[in-house]
Amino acid sequence: MLGTILIIVLILILIGALPTWGYSGSWGYGPGGIVGVLLIIVIVLALTGRL
Repeated sequence: MLGTILIIVLILILIGALPTWGYSGSWGYGPGGIVGVLLIIVIVLALTGRL
């Protein structure tokens, strides 16, 4: 249950961190990349049963 909620929250943060708006255009892919890596780690941990 906690893993599912964490994955959903990280997906929403990833969507929010994408540089598509004018104010975030100069951010580059850093925020989205960091959240993407965290999302992959959480998914792997959830699939292996360690979360």
